[in-house]
Amino acid sequence: MYITLEGIDGSGKSTQIQMLAEWLRTNGFSVKVLKEPTDSLVGDLIRKMLRNPSAIQVNFQKSLALLFAADRTLLIEKIMEEEESDRIVLSDRSFYSSLAYQEGEEWITQVNKYAREPDLVILLDLETETALKRCEGKDRFEKKDFLNKIRNKYLALADKHGFMVVNANSGINKVHADIKKIVAPKIGICF
Repeated sequence: MYITLEGIDGSGKSTQIQMLAEWLRTNGFSVKVLKEPTDSLVGDLIRKMLRNPSAIQVNFQKSLALLFAADRTLLIEKIMEEEESDRIVLSDRSFYSSLAYQEGEEWITQVNKYAREPDLVILLDLETETALKRCEGKDRFEKKDFLNKIRNKYLALADKHGFMVVNANSGINKVHADIKKIVAPKIGICF
């Protein structure tokens, strides 16, 4: 099973993926945690570009979208290998991030046509003001208008694609409990 956590910057994806991985391992599952961008050369270039103050401009975002699509092609085989080894794959972001952050859904879908579709997408929905407080100077995407736009795009994607939405404004443990309630029946355990 391939499970992805999505959400705006500061929503707690990294923390919740680690907590989910630990919970799954405690329950006897083998788990592989992935993230986007990857640790590949393409992923390194993406991280470098994301530090550029121009990263939120439309044309810059188009370049990033292509690089993210290239980076995802490196994950396809890895995800398949992990699933064939009966591991649950957890990912911090997927191609849905590109749909949320970059313009042009049809174009983004086309350049990501080879990306592996997650079996389950959990959107950690967070109020923009809270995200800004959590990020405080760490990210280029921490502008309020930009984050509001991305949050709204994520919520629209959740409606369109059937994501499970978790209120990430709650405390860490409450968010984790909500995620476990979603994941448990998907993997055949009681919660």
